[in-house]
This record gives sequence, C-alpha cells and structure tokens, in this order.
Amino acid sequence: MTAVEPQPLTSHRATSITGRVHVPGDKSISHRALIFGALAIGRTEISGVLESEDVLATGRAVAALGAGTARLSDGQWVVTGCGTGGLAAPDQALDLGNSGTGTRLLLGVIAGHDITVTLVGDESLSQRPMQRVLTPLQQMGLEILETGRTTLPLTVRGAAQPLPITYTLPVASAQVKSAILLAALMSDGITTVIEPEPTRDHTERLMQAFGANITVSQGPAGQEIQLAGPHELVGRPISVPGDPSSAAFLIAAALLVPNSDLTIENVLVNTLRTGLFETLQEMGADITLLNVREDGGEPVADIRARSSKLKGVTVPAERAPSMIDEYPILAVMAAFASGTTKMLGLAELKVKESDRLSATASGLADNGVSVEVGDDCLTVRGMGTVPGGGTVTTHLDHRLAMAFLVMGLASDNPVTVDDATMIATSFPDFQDLMAEIGAKLSSRTEAQP
Repeated sequence: MTAVEPQPLTSHRATSITGRVHVPGDKSISHRALIFGALAIGRTEISGVLESEDVLATGRAVAALGAGTARLSDGQWVVTGCGTGGLAAPDQALDLGNSGTGTRLLLGVIAGHDITVTLVGDESLSQRPMQRVLTPLQQMGLEILETGRTTLPLTVRGAAQPLPITYTLPVASAQVKSAILLAALMSDGITTVIEPEPTRDHTERLMQAFGANITVSQGPAGQEIQLAGPHELVGRPISVPGDPSSAAFLIAAALLVPNSDLTIENVLVNTLRTGLFETLQEMGADITLLNVREDGGEPVADIRARSSKLKGVTVPAERAPSMIDEYPILAVMAAFASGTTKMLGLAELKVKESDRLSATASGLADNGVSVEVGDDCLTVRGMGTVPGGGTVTTHLDHRLAMAFLVMGLASDNPVTVDDATMIATSFPDFQDLMAEIGAKLSSRTEAQP
C-alpha cells in the first residue's frame, strides 16, 4: 500500500461552539449492516451509512466476496445478498485498511464458509492482535494456513460445516461475540456466547431484525446469547443513527469552550454505548437528551450540550465496555476539570488502533497536564485550565487525533497533532463540521492571526 504523507493539524482557542448539527452514522452499525446485507437473501436498503475509510473497506470486502453493493447517494446504499453460506472466495486479498472491526467481523463470516481468504491491512492494523477472535473461530473449524500467525496479513480457510460451540468471553468484546455469532449462522446446532460483562448489542439487534433465531437471557455466569443455525437472513431496510463516539468530540468541545450551546440530532443512545454521557453528568456537565425515540430497532435522541464547569470523578471499571472508545476524549475533559479523575479497567485500550492508554497519557503530559498511567488505569489531575502548546504523537489513531484537537479549542496555547489523515477512518467530515460550529483548526503550526 502507498504511504500517505502525514498532515499535521493545529487547533486554536475558540470563543464559542454553537449550532444544531448531525454527526456521521454509527460506525459499528454501518459495518454490521453491510455484512448482514451480504449474508441475507434479497435487497437490504441502508440509510445513514458512515462513509469512512473503515466502513468503505468493509463495503469493498463484501463486494469482493460476491455480494452486490451500490451507493445510491450520500449514506444511501443497497446490498444484494448471497444468502447464508453463499459468499465466494475473492480473486485477491481483502484489504481492510485500518479497520479492526471489519477484520474481526469478516473473520467470523469467513469461518462459516468453505473458502480460503487472505486479509491484509495498513501498518497500524497489522500490529493489532487477532488471537482473541481466532481462538473461538478455530474451535468452530477456521484454519490458519500459516501456523502460529495471529496478526495480519492472515490467510484463513473457513469450515465446510462450522461447529456450534459454547464460549465464555475472557474479556468484554463485542467484536469477538459478533464474529462467533456470524460463524454460527452457518453451523448446525445451537451456539452460545456467555458474556460476564455486557457489551454493545448491535449484532443481536440486527440479527433479530434480519430474522435470525437468536435469544438473549441471563444465566448464572452472565448474559447468554444463543443462536440456532443454520439460519437464513432476509434483507430489509436499515436506518443507521448518528455515532455517539463521533458525537463525543463535539459534545466535549461545547462543554469546554465558554459561551457554547450545541445540539446534535439523531444520535444513538443505546445504554451499552452511553457510559461517557453518564460519566460527564457525574462530572457536572450540562447534557440533556431530547426527543428520545426508537428508530430501526435502536434508541436515538437529540443531545444538547452547554458550557460547563467539570469536577473530577472516579470512573468504575464496569463502565469501560460502554465507553471504551471515549476514554481519550474523557481524559482531555478531565484535564480541564477541577480535581482528580481516575479511570479504571482500561486494559482494552492497549490493543486499539494504538496503545491508547500510554499514548493518551503522553499527549496529556506533552501539554502540561499532570497524569499517571497504570497497567489498566489512568489518573488525570485537573486544574481547571490546560497550558497546551504541545505536539501530540497520534500513532495513526483517529480518536487520539480528534481528542487532542478538541483540547486545543480550550487550552491556553494551540495544540498540534502530528497527523490528521487517519481521522477519515471514522469521521471524514470532522474538520468541516468542527469549523461549522465554531472550532478553529489550521494546517499551520503557528498561531492564527
């Protein structure tokens, strides 16, 4: 793959963040909608698709596996599926770019098909561990053709008759759960996934919407998700709500910048994704959910955020699965709070697009914030103001880049990220939308006039 020249970006102190806007469609649901559409019989019409680099990579992958895909207009897609078990081996390797979600979910799809597929990715994705998803899929019959390999590039062969399994998740991971359930669609029998801690349930909701025989119940060891296979899915219309992880950056900007009043419309507020909002309200944030309703099987709302004085809190470990992508931006907000914020249960951050735990701590320290990092915790000592003035190494991580650009909107001095190109993996219109609501971003490292 061709290397992309890094593009530093600098954020400058803003005077207010205001407006009424939409954020891109939810990344997790967009990936899943494309994949389920490819596995279903007939047409699946999807509105609100996040057209980011990650999701587009998944779209290209399902097309290479034999599904029909057509982009009708912005966010409007039609997928013509091949039916359960009907996908075919692609002519060349599937390039997933930076998409860990797409890779892990597609490994589940491949595990249920008698095909051989090579998956490749960019430098960041090629360093991310896949063992946690490969372990259960190998129990179901997936073969890794290069023995002992657990990172991309990976060449794998799916099973002609995948085996049903009962599997207890050793760590809270919606991606691992989803990969198992996707493979189970093609197995003959009942597959059970046991979750000691609940994780985002978009796969279960979409499977029910597409007609799968899936049940969720509470067992002695945690939540039990059971899927009876083999099972055909039937195409249907899907509406993708706004991504709460993307909304988090705009909400943070409105909370931190004085004289701000921002409303973000049609945001997913699934309780397994709203840990950040709960934490911010504990910190004293002025956040209100308006017009709460259900759309496409998911709860959605308009979110209003206004400038707030924040205080430090302790964030319990059990909340981590519901806000795992939001810790970098929470850490930035904690830097502006009064008092100490301690975030627990963060081991999962070490295996994201970067080691987000150490990278977040380094970015804070580079901008004058007192921070302490442990094996699975982060402590930020907020002083109400942040000196800023640093350049943050993003390690090809889109959420780190966006979090520290938000920091610069309220810090005493501008904040620069060393590369903003990867923001397109989840939020391609980030710079334009931030400018629309009052943010000051520039490609020059010097302060704006």
